[in-house]
Amino acid sequence: MENVNPTRSELLYRRQQIKLANQGMDLLKKKRDALLREFLPIIDETMRLSLRLERATADAQAALALAEAVEGRTVLRSVSFATKGEVLVDISGTHVMGVPIPVIKKAETPIKTELERGYSITGVGARIDQTAEKFEEIVDLMIESADIETRLRRLGEELQKTNRRVNALENTVIPELEEQVKFIFSSLDERAREDHFRLKKVKKKIVARKRRD
Repeated sequence: MENVNPTRSELLYRRQQIKLANQGMDLLKKKRDALLREFLPIIDETMRLSLRLERATADAQAALALAEAVEGRTVLRSVSFATKGEVLVDISGTHVMGVPIPVIKKAETPIKTELERGYSITGVGARIDQTAEKFEEIVDLMIESADIETRLRRLGEELQKTNRRVNALENTVIPELEEQVKFIFSSLDERAREDHFRLKKVKKKIVARKRRD
């Protein structure tokens, strides 16, 4: 076996490596299990938000089509140009099992009152207000989804990385070290037998020489 020196010190070194590799693998497995416990509920939450966002988008599109049919495209375009405002978010950070994860939260609700939207409330039908509110609900859900999907992606990446490390230790590193230990032990055992055989030959020669003398 290449790059393996069959000595007792090397045997002890390889056995220590196996011990450390097993300890590392156990820690990584515990981390993987903990990440998985965090990860699975987030999948459910992501799917729930995705369905809510899909329904909200369909409702907003239907409301927009109805408002356009009732109020006319020109009025809608005029209202859209007059609309003002911004969506503020707070971005901070947290750690889950040592994994840094951005936290995205609403600084304030994106759902506004009629007076806050910027267009004149006189001469604008209720359907336009309803349509605006439904699109604001989409923005609200998008912020919530951005937070949960970021968490899902980061934990998923760390879970894959941890799993690859566990597999590498379990299926490659530790088996290779164990094979090296077997090789060193076998080489030392064979060397011991050869030394014993040589000693027996030397002893026989010494005994034969004494008899001749």
